[in-house]
Amino acid sequence: MGLLRTILIIALVYYGLKILSRLFAPFLIKYASKKAEERFGGQFGQFQKGAQREAPKKEGEITIDKIPQTKTSNKQVGDYVDFEEID
Repeated sequence: MGLLRTILIIALVYYGLKILSRLFAPFLIKYASKKAEERFGGQFGQFQKGAQREAPKKEGEITIDKIPQTKTSNKQVGDYVDFEEID
């Protein structure tokens, strides 16, 4: 009798969770998507604010924000090893 009761309780809990997940899943997904939208929108809003702080530019004016640093190679990195392929 105890085994049958345990199996029945497990089955009821399983099906109860299954039904509840079908009812509440749309709300949970909507809540998660709203939070993600707020988080990404906040990042985009910060980007827009940074772009508005700059002075307006004339049409056709060219500006360089950052000049890339030139990389120099170090000639003393290591030794060259000559090898042959073995067939």
